[in-house]
Amino acid sequence: MLVNISQTNFRNGAMRMTSPIFALFDPTYFLVIIGLLLSMAASAYVNSTFAKYDRVRAQSGATGTSAAQYILQQSLINDVGVREIDGNLTDNYNGQTKILSLSQATANSTSVAAIGVAAHECGHAVQDANNYGPMRLRSAIVPLANIGSTASFPLILIGVFMGMNQTLIHLGILLFSFALLFQLVTLPVEFNASRRALSILSDGGLLTPQEVPMVRKVLTAAALTYVAAALSTFLQLLRLLILFGGNRDDN
Repeated sequence: MLVNISQTNFRNGAMRMTSPIFALFDPTYFLVIIGLLLSMAASAYVNSTFAKYDRVRAQSGATGTSAAQYILQQSLINDVGVREIDGNLTDNYNGQTKILSLSQATANSTSVAAIGVAAHECGHAVQDANNYGPMRLRSAIVPLANIGSTASFPLILIGVFMGMNQTLIHLGILLFSFALLFQLVTLPVEFNASRRALSILSDGGLLTPQEVPMVRKVLTAAALTYVAAALSTFLQLLRLLILFGGNRDDN
């Protein structure tokens, strides 16, 4: 893509962008590329790890669905339904509807990987039943995170094309930071759900002691995707701060 790059000047060791277009196409894109590569690597790792242990059949013969139902029953959770949904690794728990959704790759599979993923989602249901603090905080942040993800870049772009309007640009950066906050809060929620899942599987009869470490590898790989997403968002926020955080109106 060809762009016009106007003159840049340096002040106090920091590069200031005198062209709004240059601010959108500059070397700091390497931060975005690094974040993208991290996310791609984490996604590839979780997919390969799941595929590896999806080939290992659990000795109990339990499917992801029956495992989830068993765990919920053992945890005295009677108000959560389990359903099958389309997709691969699209498993999730919705605390508002009290529905635990398992993807086709999980619901009907008897692999240790499928049981581990189902147990992880049950971990979220247990968190919900126990009013787990970080999970409540994450739910409270969701509206702000959604607004931030949707409105941040349009506000920044409008600010840039209105002659570097600092109010709009900084408001956009602030909104984008809520998306990062959401992802940071998500980390302890996901790690805790995995710990709960491993504890449940270790104490129950769904997996043998030899199969539990396999599930640990699957859940660890899945957790890395959340870490990569948080790092990617942080790098994007860092880029915005480098580009616009120090800009001031000289007039």
